[in-house]
Amino acid sequence: MQEHTKSSTLENAIALQKYGVGQPVRRKEDDTLVRGKGRYTDDFNLPGQAYAVVVRSTRAHGIIRGIGIDAAKAMPGVLGVWTGRDLDAAGYGPFTCGLPLKSRDGSPLLQTNRQPLATDKVRFVGDPVAFVVAETLAQARDAAEAVELDIEPLPAVTDPEDAAKPGAPQLYEHIPGNVALDYHYGDMEKVNAAFANAAHVTRMDIENTRVAVVSMEPRVGLASYDKKTERYTLQVPTQGVAGNRANLAKNLKVPNEKVRILTANVGGSFGMKNINYPEYMCILYAAKELGKPVKWLDERSTAFLSDSHGRAQKIHAELALDAEGHFLAAKLSGYGNLGAYITGVAPGPLSLNTGKNFSSVYRTPLMAVDIKVVLTNTTLMGAYRGAGRPEANYYMERLIDRAADEMGINRLTLRKRNFIKQNQMPFAASSGVTYDSGDFQAVFNKALEISDHENFAKRKKESRKAGKLRGIAVGSYLEVTAPPSPELGKIVFDADGTVQLITGTLDYGQGHATPFAQVLSEQLGVPFESVKLVQGDSDIVHTGNGTGGSRSITATGQAIVGAAKLVIEKGKRAAAHMLEASEADIEFEGGSFTIAGTDRSIDIMELAKRLHDGKTPEGVPDSLDVDHTSEPVASAFPNGCHVAEVEIDPETGVVQIVRYSAVNDFGTVINPLLVAGQLHGGVVQGIGQALMEHFRYDESGQPITGSLMDYALPRAEDVPNMTVGDHPVPATTNPLGSKGCGEAGCAGSLSTVVNAVLDALSDHGIKQIDMPLTPERVWRAIQDAKGKAA
Repeated sequence: MQEHTKSSTLENAIALQKYGVGQPVRRKEDDTLVRGKGRYTDDFNLPGQAYAVVVRSTRAHGIIRGIGIDAAKAMPGVLGVWTGRDLDAAGYGPFTCGLPLKSRDGSPLLQTNRQPLATDKVRFVGDPVAFVVAETLAQARDAAEAVELDIEPLPAVTDPEDAAKPGAPQLYEHIPGNVALDYHYGDMEKVNAAFANAAHVTRMDIENTRVAVVSMEPRVGLASYDKKTERYTLQVPTQGVAGNRANLAKNLKVPNEKVRILTANVGGSFGMKNINYPEYMCILYAAKELGKPVKWLDERSTAFLSDSHGRAQKIHAELALDAEGHFLAAKLSGYGNLGAYITGVAPGPLSLNTGKNFSSVYRTPLMAVDIKVVLTNTTLMGAYRGAGRPEANYYMERLIDRAADEMGINRLTLRKRNFIKQNQMPFAASSGVTYDSGDFQAVFNKALEISDHENFAKRKKESRKAGKLRGIAVGSYLEVTAPPSPELGKIVFDADGTVQLITGTLDYGQGHATPFAQVLSEQLGVPFESVKLVQGDSDIVHTGNGTGGSRSITATGQAIVGAAKLVIEKGKRAAAHMLEASEADIEFEGGSFTIAGTDRSIDIMELAKRLHDGKTPEGVPDSLDVDHTSEPVASAFPNGCHVAEVEIDPETGVVQIVRYSAVNDFGTVINPLLVAGQLHGGVVQGIGQALMEHFRYDESGQPITGSLMDYALPRAEDVPNMTVGDHPVPATTNPLGSKGCGEAGCAGSLSTVVNAVLDALSDHGIKQIDMPLTPERVWRAIQDAKGKAA
């Protein structure tokens, strides 16, 4: 046993050098995914399954006078056609928002109580009103086209500011003025006093445009119902099975144990797939009615209509400063566009999250937020990568550049004067949260260094010689990650030598299997290759809050650490029995349990195997398995500084990002390779919104960017090589010291790209253009400026 253990201990030490925390280990799942061997929801089928197609409104607003289904029901292969009246009779609960948000008068958020299918009115183009199930998908499509809709048109409103005006079309009788939430934060008396006494006030109107998610994998569902057990099963791409099961059970009005959710590989989500949708309720209903599985698959064209969208705010931002440029107070006011229905967490990013992140890395003694969250005849809003964090940082960084220019202070100097200092940590921000750690000045300095900021003037001169405009922007960001919540950390040692790690977060592209295995290997010394991550079955994952808000590594990391401690406690009792020693004499290190002061020890994997193979006396564990749920892990505060450099062709308005640098503080970095990938992806999404993405409607509420022919996404040629640096300051709020990184790229890139373009355009005196900064918009701004100058 001793020779085996010595060898194992050496192997463990070598393995940790290769696979331990901080090592750039390649993702476990890459071989499967890159070779096209992944299994997404549409890859799953059940014997005898039928196919569903949803019938949607082509009007943005109208009264449903009738839905003709007789012709569709008579068509070949059709198994059923249902409308909202049928689903109403089933007694399902409504889709609601669970956030405890209140308006300034203390009244709660007004719910729209959406049902799976509209019965009285349609409220946006794409609103589902009926669905068809047939033996084949082609038959279902043909029958769906035969459903006749009689909808009396009503005036539509798509702009949130217009929707809140007197006389605007009303979406709901119980929501006057279409304002579902009149959100307020801050002491207005103190804030107004600070503005009144300020030496300078900067004011800006900023639109944060609506964007579509456009995930690689469209939404899809495969529903079945077991009549004997009265149990529903839904195979669906999600961001977490436990929370979605609870929400689905609530809608179905059944206990949690009567619902099972299965999720395999997920091709992107960015917040969009973390809520229940009407289509899922429809196919679950049909599966029960028909006694056979029912499958529904979205298409790209309808995904643009039915998937939740992101951002969509119209904001008036203000910053008050003293004569030296020190921040005194900041204000945000304006409107957030909810779309036609409230589901999931949608009001949060538009109000609460924007406020919590607005003060960023700066000493801003006072702040106030006043945002009306308004219903319009547009697609529903949801969380989108960052969910209020990129928006808030965007507003602050835009304000700072404008204030610096107005006051004649260097933009870098103004930021330096207002950074929160490292020796001020923990820092109680005016946003109501307390930052535990961070060194914002050092991050800023490093970003200037790696971006070669000091030589920008030379590069600008070279661009001018080539007939190009060149601009640069430096922008800091800070994010308040997801609210505190518990997480599952279940560990099972299988007889075949694998170790199951079961947790309630869910990988929809982040690569969880690798960093989680790195943490578990370091905590317990189990072989990295033996760790098998289980996340996608609600029968196994009984608890968890899913992936979102950059919480995965902090929440699951804490759960792993807590579960590992429990494994070690059980292991000491079992090892004491195996080694015939007192439990008090057993020590654990490097994957081995050792009798203190001796060389007698047993490897943790060997111990787990022996417990599987034999019986143990009373008081001795029969396995090392643990089922642990962690206490809520506090929010963390990832932060960084990004530098964007652009060139503009004034003859065409085309913007090219020619240099991009970023330095980030993600606390303890578990896997730098994966962190870099997350950062790059987030930056690209920010570039997309800044330069090209915009989901738009005409005056009647018809989408005019409802396909990839009209809605532009960034491509490889639009993205520069990035220079990335790190300045980690470990968090004190969780045992790993991690801070999260999944949304940071968006938070940093949105403002730096836009501010860099405006810096380049400052040669023409241009101070303001709203996103997206398309060639047409940039060219027109230049032409207008030339006209005014002439």
